[in-house]
Order: sequence, then structure tokens, then C-alpha cells
Amino acid sequence: MNKLNYAFFGTGPLAESVLASLVNAGYSPSLLVTKPDAPQGRHMQITPPHIKTWCEMKNIKVFQPESLKELGSNSPLHTEKYDLFIVASYGKIIPDEILNIPKHGVLNVHPSLLPLYRGPSPIESVLLDGNMTTGVSIMKLDKEMDHGPILTQSAFIINPNTTSLKMEVECGQLGGELLVQVLPHYLYGTLIPKEQDHTKATICKKITKELGEITLETRGDEVQRKFRALTPWPGIYFFINHKEKNVRVKVTDVDLTLSGTETLVAKDVILKVVPEGKHEISFEDFVRGYLA
Repeated sequence: MNKLNYAFFGTGPLAESVLASLVNAGYSPSLLVTKPDAPQGRHMQITPPHIKTWCEMKNIKVFQPESLKELGSNSPLHTEKYDLFIVASYGKIIPDEILNIPKHGVLNVHPSLLPLYRGPSPIESVLLDGNMTTGVSIMKLDKEMDHGPILTQSAFIINPNTTSLKMEVECGQLGGELLVQVLPHYLYGTLIPKEQDHTKATICKKITKELGEITLETRGDEVQRKFRALTPWPGIYFFINHKEKNVRVKVTDVDLTLSGTETLVAKDVILKVVPEGKHEISFEDFVRGYLA
């Protein structure tokens, strides 16, 4: 195959894993499109996405627009003739004008078995629902959300102790492998994308901080699911009244190996916490210091 001239759109662990697989297989992009540098950490220092730093080390050109709308004819997306765009966890709307640029359209790595879990939080949602299996879909993007035809899919069993961050990496690795397998067939026209069964579509919602709130009487299995789904962001937490103050307590560790938790509560599965303004302590120490 001749060199594939493509742009890669993505930010975060899933995108990093997909792109690493592509580059290792000889598919190095002409351009990375990723989110702008943003404040991070305790001191809110302006920090580039990891994928940007990785690409710069490999001399891959980087483009970081605030929005893909009204870019103008001088943008890096308009000044080259691209064969393909590949999208993996980009997190921004891609307008029709951009979708129509490359010769072979736009492929997307989506971490669910479409048409299930369309939307912005397929990994978190499948963990919140307590599903035992999920998968990755390679699809061709159209103007509707996660609606386009499927090139290929692969399912896997979810590790009962995994968190959303670990699953992001796992889905990215699988997605990259699938892309490497199907790209030649898709580009040669020997693989025809198949329309989804839209009657079976389910939609997942955006993850918010409020989803992470629990109480000490929340069912244990729900706490386990929330911890897996919402780690590292937004995390899970609860409030207590201590010395006439409302104290927010972040949960930093939960016993995910404990079974029978549908009959237990949060107090039975939480292992470590960080009370507001304090250091991490065991839940036993927390009970003695704050609840006794």
C-alpha cells in the first residue's frame, strides 16, 4: 500500500493507545488534531495533552483548534489532500465541512458494541450498569452521533476489578489493532461498512461531578460500580457533619473483590478516604476520628 496521508483526531488514554498501534504498524499520521493545552494539577499549570508531546517527539505536526467550526481555508486540515481522517476520543463536534474533506471519509474508534451506548460516556456507562461484557466498534462517521455504518467490532469480557481509565487503555489497544486489520480492506474497497440496527440504539449521557455522590448507606454494589466507572474522574464522595461543619470526603479506595455486596452498604466496602483538607487515611481511622 502507498503511504496513507491521514489526520488523527484525539485526546486522552484511548486515543494515545489507538495512535501508538497505528504508528507501530507503519501508519504514522501527517497531522494530529487534539485539544488545546489546558490548566492541570493543584497549581493549574498550563499543560499540553500527552498525545501532543508524544507526537512532537516523533516530528508529527500538531493542530490544536478551540473549535473545528469556521476554521478557514488556511487551516492545516484544508491545505493538504487527505486520504482519511481517524477519530478516537476527540471530544469535540466535527462539522460536515470537515467530514467531507478526506477522500475516504472519517473513521471512528468507539468503545462500545454499537448501536449500544452511543454518546459521550460508553465506558463509564457500561461500568455503572454492571455489564460483564463490552467491546469496540470501528465505524464510519456521519453527521449524526455514533450513527454511521460499522466496519468491524470486537467484544471482550470486563475484568471485575477494572476502572474506566484501565478500560480506556484496553479499548484503545483493541481499537488500534482492529484499525490496522481493516484499513487495507477498507481503502481498497473490499470491506463495505454495514448499517447499524438503529432500532436497538441506546444513548449514554455526559458524566457530571454530581454522579459521584454517595452516602454511607448507599448499597455496596452500587458503590463498587460507581468507583470503577468514575475513577479517576470525577471520583466518588460523600458528606458528613463534623464539628458543626459539612465535610466533603473523597473515597480513594474500595474493596472491589468483595462479593455479596448487594446486601451490604458503603461502610462495608470503602477502604480509604480523604477528608476535606486532610491526607488520605484508612476508613477504619476515619470512623474513629469522625464518626465515633
